[in-house]
Amino acid sequence: MFTVIGVMFGGIAIGFLFRRQRLSWIGKVITVLIWVLLFLLGIEVGGNRRIVEGLATLGGEAFLIALTCVLGSCALAWALWYWLYRRKGGDV
Repeated sequence: MFTVIGVMFGGIAIGFLFRRQRLSWIGKVITVLIWVLLFLLGIEVGGNRRIVEGLATLGGEAFLIALTCVLGSCALAWALWYWLYRRKGGDV
């Protein structure tokens, strides 16, 4: 844990020292590193037999959670719009 915090503060310190430099290439480096991390995560997940065997169940649960979140967000957004619009005295 201290290693992670140390690396984070090291990055903050380096960013502070180079804040006046134009580091336009850093975004591309970060993007490549994120892709590498995702690839390595995929290798780790693919190598775990329990996760691969339960992938259909995990996918179904993830779909159900996502669908519920989207439907709930739409319903609450509509309710808020209806409440605010009605409060102003406008026709709905």
